[in-house]
Amino acid sequence: MGLRDTYAYAISTAKGKFNGNAEERDGKLHFVGSVQTEDQKNELWNAIKTIPTWKDDIVADIKVTGGGAPSAGGQAGKTYTVQSGDTLSKIAKDHLGDANAYMKIFNANKDQLTDPDKIKPGQVLNIPTA
Repeated sequence: MGLRDTYAYAISTAKGKFNGNAEERDGKLHFVGSVQTEDQKNELWNAIKTIPTWKDDIVADIKVTGGGAPSAGGQAGKTYTVQSGDTLSKIAKDHLGDANAYMKIFNANKDQLTDPDKIKPGQVLNIPTA
């Protein structure tokens, strides 16, 4: 059974919302493309995360292209997909304006991070508001 079969639910969730493709190569499933809203991106990630080994199987670059505003009552902030060469300090500088704010990002992602120095490309991190 290939990764496309394993992630059939995520691929079907993406249909009609995801402008891109899910291509299997080098033993990983690469999701590359865009969606209109942050909610669609989160829905796709939630579908991907139904498979316990997703961190080992998935490489994703999912961009949000629409102007959908975040919902007022929910968790303010946004998400960021870790790219090769990223550090929490670099992400904090780019998104929060202060490299020293990396612990804010770490604390907002303790559900998936155990060490602020160990992030991997493809991880989707919650970025708290500055």
